[in-house]
Amino acid sequence: MSDFTSNFWSVFVTGVTIVSIVACLLLLWFSGKAKAMTTSDNTTGHVWDGDLREMNNPLPRWWAWLFVITIVFALVYLWLYPGLGTYAGKFAWSSTGQHQSEVDKGNADVAPLYAKYAAMKPEDVAKDAKAMAIGERLFMNTCAQCHGSDARGNKGIPNLTDNDWLGGGTPDVIKNNITKGRIGMMPPMAAAVGTADDVKNVANYVLSLSGSPHDSLRASLGKPKFVVCAACHGPDGKGVQAIGSANLTDDIWLHGYGEAAIIAMVNNGKTNQMPAQGDKFTPEQIHVLASYVWGLSNKGPAAAK
Repeated sequence: MSDFTSNFWSVFVTGVTIVSIVACLLLLWFSGKAKAMTTSDNTTGHVWDGDLREMNNPLPRWWAWLFVITIVFALVYLWLYPGLGTYAGKFAWSSTGQHQSEVDKGNADVAPLYAKYAAMKPEDVAKDAKAMAIGERLFMNTCAQCHGSDARGNKGIPNLTDNDWLGGGTPDVIKNNITKGRIGMMPPMAAAVGTADDVKNVANYVLSLSGSPHDSLRASLGKPKFVVCAACHGPDGKGVQAIGSANLTDDIWLHGYGEAAIIAMVNNGKTNQMPAQGDKFTPEQIHVLASYVWGLSNKGPAAAK
């Protein structure tokens, strides 16, 4: 690990760079001083194709000075910009810094556009067609890679249109999840449930909670064992949004449906993570994006929470 914590590579790169420039200067100097053996007609005596003779003429001055200028340019560049190991240069330029300055400029240019919506309630922003067009573009650029262009998600990735929220679906919660990200975890519970047969019984009881096809006998045997799961999912299996536990009664299966999928979940557990996106947006942009996401599952009075 010392290779990653010491300054060896910084010194190595700096040394190689400086030695290379000095070597170029020495090469130019020696080539100007070296004298080739020539005959009285200023040729080296080498002849090709019968009459093609090698002359011993000095390098053109413009070529030599151009070589010197390139070396001077390299030295000035290495003084002003990073190139010598960890030395940041006089201007302290970096590609990351330039990218950030361009992002900041872009955000400043569009700030007046978002200022109008920042003062509005999310519910009102969700009714504004122009705001929703902006929110959709933000979603497509950043969120659609996981949640899909239709926001319906995939196995292991939540559907944002079904009004089923593990940790709550209010605009404030959505804003917080976009800004800070979210980690959802179910620990392996097989040891706490009991034997492999007990796990299978519990899986069938879980299926029964949503009216899914199941073995009723096994479900009745699994009900007493469900007390282990009730600590998080609640005695009725409807989940607890405060801790992000899933509602097992709504027939919505984030990580797969059926007995085998539930058994795998109980045996192995699962950890899901949504990465924080706060550094990609301004607070005003997050306000519009959160309003758009909230609006996907709240399209009318019937969908209101």
